[in-house]
Amino acid sequence: MISRHTLGALAASAFLAGCSLIPTYERPAAPVPTTFPGDPAQPAGAAAATVAWQDYFTDPRLQALIRTALANNRDLRVSVLNIEQARAQFQISRAAQYPALNGIFSATRQPSVVDGRLGNSFQVGLGISSWEIDFFNRLGSLKEAALAQYLATEEARKAAQISLIGAVATGWYTLLADDELLELTRETLVTRDESVRLTKLRFDNGVSSELDFQAANSAAETARAAYAQQQRQRLQDENALALLLGAPLQPAALPTVNGLGRLEATQAMPELPVGLPSDLLIERPDIRQAEQLLRSANANIGAARAAFFPRISLTATAGTASNELSGLFKSGSTAFSIAPQLVLPIFDAGRNQAGLDSARAERDIAVAQYEKSIQSAFREVADALAGRATLGEQVRALRAQAAAEEQRFKLSDLRYRNGIASSLDLLDAQRSLFSAQQAAVQTRMLQLQNQVALYKVLGGGWKD
Repeated sequence: MISRHTLGALAASAFLAGCSLIPTYERPAAPVPTTFPGDPAQPAGAAAATVAWQDYFTDPRLQALIRTALANNRDLRVSVLNIEQARAQFQISRAAQYPALNGIFSATRQPSVVDGRLGNSFQVGLGISSWEIDFFNRLGSLKEAALAQYLATEEARKAAQISLIGAVATGWYTLLADDELLELTRETLVTRDESVRLTKLRFDNGVSSELDFQAANSAAETARAAYAQQQRQRLQDENALALLLGAPLQPAALPTVNGLGRLEATQAMPELPVGLPSDLLIERPDIRQAEQLLRSANANIGAARAAFFPRISLTATAGTASNELSGLFKSGSTAFSIAPQLVLPIFDAGRNQAGLDSARAERDIAVAQYEKSIQSAFREVADALAGRATLGEQVRALRAQAAAEEQRFKLSDLRYRNGIASSLDLLDAQRSLFSAQQAAVQTRMLQLQNQVALYKVLGGGWKD
């Protein structure tokens, strides 16, 4: 019959095994305002994170590129493998809470302490070696920390996918703008070569001076240099996109448009609701990753606290033993041993306290990193909103300016051909037109890339 003292000891052991020294986790308050700058009106609709990338990037050519990148990109592949590694580490931490059962066979030959004769000893059986009974949840705390690390790597994979999709879309629009600028520069070069031809003809006939001819020639060479630079830029941007894809870029990935307008030939992205800054805590994987790392650091404090308490371990074996190998399995050869051990920290030169201080500092660092991730996300959304509010008007104004400069160039060219205007007026009109057209294309590219950035910073792109 079990005594009361035994029952009390078992109850105390069960209580201690169930206790945890991990500090109660509380999510830190978000160190950002409750609304975004300007408090823009939010259109009705689903949150960005719930909009699959296939529904946001509707152009089939861009969709094909994103699928290729998701299948081939090496950085994303590393993120997936990091998840597998973290899962294995969690399983290792969880397994430490359970005893490891091993098959044991031992053979010993040594002199007897009685008469000095050599004797044999054989043993075979099952054994548990140094199993720590987790009374103070040290191993449980380490398991919780490993679990949070595993969940953090999963969030990191989602964040990597968001970044990859955004980078592919941004690179694609950059390449389309490069093609427009390349075509624009080629047309400008043709125009300036024609001006050189016309000025040379007038110079040969004594109508204009050599100064006019050299000015026209200089403008043409400037356009030729810009064309070479734009070709190089286009090749470099294609190489950058191919690296993201993990495969060569196929010609079918770009719209086939004669002349300018490649950016306008793409399918438009839908309008996105923004929501409130608190939504970012739920939708942004990088913020959730930072919070899981904070939970892991918090759990490590529990493990560091448990190091101050006694550590109880158990070693046990059960099987058969005999002085003769042939007698191992005979009747009466049963043998067993149980060796519990209690280790109580008395003096460690401050090692356990330093471990606890380190764990607390790690937790404070994780809090600061979590808060910084929220602040960075708030700033990214605010920047994207500022772009959405102003880039549209900037594109409209630059296109109007380019149209006006084109009309001015036509009039200056007509006046020059009729001997009314000087070549300097024509060259100035050419330069102004080229600059205005470049600015219009580049700003339209920024507008499209800003739409990509807004989708990305709102947490869109990780749900398939």
